[in-house]
Amino acid sequence: MAKRIALVTGGMGGIGSAICKTLAEAGHTVVTTYSKPGREQSWLADIHGLGCHDVYAYQCDVTDTDACQALVAKIHKDHGPVDILVNNAGITRDVSFRKQSKDDWDQVLRTNLDSVFNMSKPVVDSMTERSFGRIINISSINGQKGQFGQTNYSAAKAGMHGFTMALAQEVARKGVTVNTISPGYIATEMVMAVPEDTRGKIIANIPVGRLGKPEEIASLVSYLASEQAGFITGSNIAINGGQHMM
Repeated sequence: MAKRIALVTGGMGGIGSAICKTLAEAGHTVVTTYSKPGREQSWLADIHGLGCHDVYAYQCDVTDTDACQALVAKIHKDHGPVDILVNNAGITRDVSFRKQSKDDWDQVLRTNLDSVFNMSKPVVDSMTERSFGRIINISSINGQKGQFGQTNYSAAKAGMHGFTMALAQEVARKGVTVNTISPGYIATEMVMAVPEDTRGKIIANIPVGRLGKPEEIASLVSYLASEQAGFITGSNIAINGGQHMM
């Protein structure tokens, strides 16, 4: 497998960390983003301690178009052009629509959806010029089926796949693929912090009878990023244990 430059937004969470580790283990140089200083040094120390030494972290506000352009330029200067982009950054501001503020809406749409444009725009031309590129958008089961209290989040995550399908058609003949992954409930720190009885109710609705593992999402990302996945584009791959089938 050729060594590539991979950019993973929001890579310090449970799923993001697994993606960074798996891509690094596949031999790629991995750059992730963080929004505010504080834990990047300890995170880097942890992942380097696992033997993934070619992993870097750069501060960037993914909601800021200019900041994203500057980040891609810095990565190009420091490491080379981005070959693999994983749009993973995301937040939630869960509240019923009747109580949802414009700020709740704006923050989620800017972070979860605008960031996909902001990061894809400065890398896609270079990808097409080099006849290779992988853009992988991390959506959610709730972008497919909706969820009470998540009109903002569900709209943003559904929008990610609309972006995927349209851009995939534009760049397919240039060796660039664009795909969406829609995880279900994954055993991240956030989910594991949910009270056990509530977590049990969630698992009861998952046909395979368990939560997903971050490493399972990361393995799918690694495959879609590979040369072997060149015939997959415009797809939305559900990885939810059978909780939602379509």
